[in-house]
Amino acid sequence: MPILLPTLLAIETSSELASCALLRGDVVLSRASSGVRTHSQSILPMVQELLAEAGVTLADVDAIAYGSGPGSFTGVRTACGIAQGLAYGASLPVVPVVTLDAMALACHQQHGAQRIVTVLDARMGEVYWAQYDYQDGLQAVSPPALSAPAGVAPQGDVVGCGNGFGAYADALAALPCAATADAAIMPHAVQVGQLARIAFAAGQFVTAAEAQPLYLRNKIAYTSAERLDMQAAKAAAESVQ
Repeated sequence: MPILLPTLLAIETSSELASCALLRGDVVLSRASSGVRTHSQSILPMVQELLAEAGVTLADVDAIAYGSGPGSFTGVRTACGIAQGLAYGASLPVVPVVTLDAMALACHQQHGAQRIVTVLDARMGEVYWAQYDYQDGLQAVSPPALSAPAGVAPQGDVVGCGNGFGAYADALAALPCAATADAAIMPHAVQVGQLARIAFAAGQFVTAAEAQPLYLRNKIAYTSAERLDMQAAKAAAESVQ
């Protein structure tokens, strides 16, 4: 008897790349946008395009997944808020996925890497990084951390990925993996959705009210514009069918 895969809608806005993906059976549909509009404005039209392309509504979706962070403070809050809005409106569970996990999965898929270090530009002279092993699934060896580039210290022979290798090329040049690191790999909703399927099947999901961003750096306050954008995006998400 075939195993029925859950249908998931995934959202990722933790970096300059905003993306969403719909995973339904063996079919994966996705959209991405970079630098055209703010993520709070661009993500919902992409979600509606995906639902229309697949010929489904939110009532046909089993869960909403989102990239919980680390990443841009406003970006991870936006993804969480939109996921909450969609989930509230359709009474769906929510699956948070660590953004660095999604990058590591992409590195495995694209390069066959078994031991991986992900390095994401955190701005302000810092990076988010983590180390993983891929053996019958992704396992975190070193959990996500915030540090100066000099603090990135993977153990053993690893494959590097993430835009941190481009943003801080000189500071990371001493790492053996730096010369071949794939700086183009970024958090994407496709891998967020793929990891969320595994978590959902294992019962690792929360209610919309329980969904939270993963912050590794504190920020004092949102600007008024940021707060209004996020409130508007969350409210709009609640009306999506």
